[in-house]
Amino acid sequence: MTTDVVAVERTTTLESVARQMLGREIGSVVVTSEQTPYGIVTESDVVSAVYHSGRPIDEIPTGRVASHPLVTIEPGQSTRLAVKRLQDERIKKLVVVDDLEVKGIITTQDLIDHYGNLTAELKSIREQRQREPSWPRR
Repeated sequence: MTTDVVAVERTTTLESVARQMLGREIGSVVVTSEQTPYGIVTESDVVSAVYHSGRPIDEIPTGRVASHPLVTIEPGQSTRLAVKRLQDERIKKLVVVDDLEVKGIITTQDLIDHYGNLTAELKSIREQRQREPSWPRR
């Protein structure tokens, strides 16, 4: 999970968002409305909006492009639920929100990494147990 999340107001221009994405090397920003989580904008949303709108990037408000309503999960909820939400909503990023405060973003890559690490740990444990003698120790 990424915890250093950039948030912008709905009225922020896509130009400003694009500059932040490039400057911080991030792929998305959370969009807020009066400091309440509202939606999310990704790199592909920016490119698509500029291409399809025909308007200058500095005239397009982020709120017009944001995926809304925001799909969220609360801290402490299971990774299984996170996977289900991502699949059900056909999205790649899930915003972690606690009492209307953004705590992070979970991506499909985060979950792939998590399950890959878990699989490696389980394999290591299994190999270690296979090397141990099966008779009782005294």
